[in-house]
Amino acid sequence: MNTKKLIVFLLWAFLPMVIVGLVMHFSGASAVGLPEESSAIDPLAAMKGFGAMLIPLLAVIFTQLIFKEPVLKNLGISFKLNRWWWIGWLLMPVIAFAVLGVTLLMPGAKWTPNSEMMQSAIASMPEGFGIWGVIAVTMISGLLNGITINAVFAFGEEIAWRGFLMKEFKGRKFLTAALWIGIIWGFWHAPIILNGHNYPQHPVAGVFMMVAFCLLFTPMLMYFRQKSGSVIVPAIMHGTFNAVVGISAVVVTPANDLLYGGPGLAGFIVLLMMDVCLYLYDRYFSKERVFASLL
Repeated sequence: MNTKKLIVFLLWAFLPMVIVGLVMHFSGASAVGLPEESSAIDPLAAMKGFGAMLIPLLAVIFTQLIFKEPVLKNLGISFKLNRWWWIGWLLMPVIAFAVLGVTLLMPGAKWTPNSEMMQSAIASMPEGFGIWGVIAVTMISGLLNGITINAVFAFGEEIAWRGFLMKEFKGRKFLTAALWIGIIWGFWHAPIILNGHNYPQHPVAGVFMMVAFCLLFTPMLMYFRQKSGSVIVPAIMHGTFNAVVGISAVVVTPANDLLYGGPGLAGFIVLLMMDVCLYLYDRYFSKERVFASLL
């Protein structure tokens, strides 16, 4: 691992995020104190989606240019399809429904099909669409967005975390690399988390919640990156996850950003279960034994 190169990359990745966080804070875009109703809209979503997610890509490009290396070569960009593309993509709605189920088991969670957000969604649908129709449309549109526009922006992150960093950690144990990449990815979000993104009720605790979330999501994304042979696959998974996991916020009230949904404890439980399932599959059924291998 080239320590100097890693430091340069981290500076390019983190400093712009600090600037984004400061702009959000002083421009009034902060979502800290967002109302607890599930129908509340996070004003940071657009800024993160169209701006912040591209910062890691730019950090990779600048770092590679500084060290006079091919910009995107050997970072895992491949469009050779295999079954792991489809498994990773279709796994995200399964995770979303699992998160919804676990969310409903959390203290205080209530199934609220008549929430303001759900009623608004039903009103926008053709006559006869009920709650399950809305959920089905949400999942289908999430799958389509996840493999198209969301994947493009998620690629801005994944080329860094599951492309550049996995290359830089080459020779390290899979789980050791996953630990460090998860920590870096998690703390990278800190400037916008402190401004209320994902955890408007608990912005400070949210920083550490986001690190925990990234630590749990990283092994899965790295595993599919290795099995598929392409960084495009975790980009699709990342983008699709973002598009579908919010279903819990539509039908569960009152909002609790530490417990409910993908970024909350419910999501942690589901991601941990998925990691365990992948580990068991890898150990007892897979030939490659990715979890026990070196990058």
